[in-house]
Amino acid sequence: MTARRKPILFCATHSTGEATTSLVLAGELARRGVPDLWFAADDNHRAAVAGLADVSDVSFASMGPVNPRLDLTALPDDAYRSVMRPFRFGAVRARTRRLFDPAHHFDRYRRLDAAVERIQPALMVINRFCAHAIQVALTRRIPYVITAPCLPSDLLGHALPAGYPYPSSGLPRAMTARQRLANRWFKLRAQTLFLDPVVFARSIRYVTQLSKHGIDGRANRPAAVLAAAELVLCFSTFGVDYPFPIPDNVRLLGAMIPALPRLAPDDETVRWLDAHESVVYVAFGSVTRLTRADVVAMLAVAERLGERHHMLWVLPREAHGHLPPADRMPGNLRVLSWTPSQYDVLAHRNVRVFFTHGGSNSFHEGLHFGKPLLIRPVCIDQADHAVRAVDRPIPLSTA
Repeated sequence: MTARRKPILFCATHSTGEATTSLVLAGELARRGVPDLWFAADDNHRAAVAGLADVSDVSFASMGPVNPRLDLTALPDDAYRSVMRPFRFGAVRARTRRLFDPAHHFDRYRRLDAAVERIQPALMVINRFCAHAIQVALTRRIPYVITAPCLPSDLLGHALPAGYPYPSSGLPRAMTARQRLANRWFKLRAQTLFLDPVVFARSIRYVTQLSKHGIDGRANRPAAVLAAAELVLCFSTFGVDYPFPIPDNVRLLGAMIPALPRLAPDDETVRWLDAHESVVYVAFGSVTRLTRADVVAMLAVAERLGERHHMLWVLPREAHGHLPPADRMPGNLRVLSWTPSQYDVLAHRNVRVFFTHGGSNSFHEGLHFGKPLLIRPVCIDQADHAVRAVDRPIPLSTA
């Protein structure tokens, strides 16, 4: 690498939600003309990265196709129900069994290590779940920044004070005696999850490969990973989480929002929103899988809203088979299979309520745009967001 060339390499996993903030950040740097930007991720992000080109380009470094076993949107129904079950620890265990794959992990490590050898980045900007990228950065002594679209307590679960609700427990800060016992039990089970026979066997293979590849030992210690980072960009909002000590290199920045508008004034969705002065926006994320009963219930909600209120519902195409024929749909309902810019929808003056699954990006975006939230949590951290939305005096933006 020459003295004049200082590439910045963004790293993310295949997860759409986790990659969103990294894509926005890389796009903003491209908009400002920062040169030599790279984005290393699975091939499902290739088109999104290509779309970031502005004053400067963002080059794509392929980490290969998405592993179908790790793609929650492609799971068979029985596996999906196991991962998304209401019993929270059961869901955490099922998710770990599904996603902890040493063979896949070290395949991505080798691919990224080869890309880093070629690109010679001066800085790596790494999504919190992109563990192989953190290992490459530490082992090669490359400065890195961690991006974390989550609550600070989710990021710093290893450093929470005694009695703090454990991440993904869905418990409040002020607990009853029964809740305190449930919190301690949840924490114990989560911290000893490696003793699960399936996870334990994979852990042995994982540790063996760490030694074989000569990976820096700090990569296995969350506190050391965060301490070694130049900065940790946490895209959460002050006042949402319960207070606890946060390291000096962690910055709470709020939702990562790109320059708006992204949709043209004559976009069909924008024109529809302009025409209806009271809209409930409904979006349950890319992973939530609705049943026929769920869809029927939502149709009933739309009907009860009556003529004065309308509903804009982003429903994945796979669930459209549960919808009735067009002539039997509620007249106040518009259904989309996706929206190219949820930011523009939430920013629209006529959107009065955001009905969401409570995923971290959607949760914080709703707060940023000052929309009242109705949360239907499904799994993992979504219940934590719902509890905090009710429990904390969250200052809403007037954006």
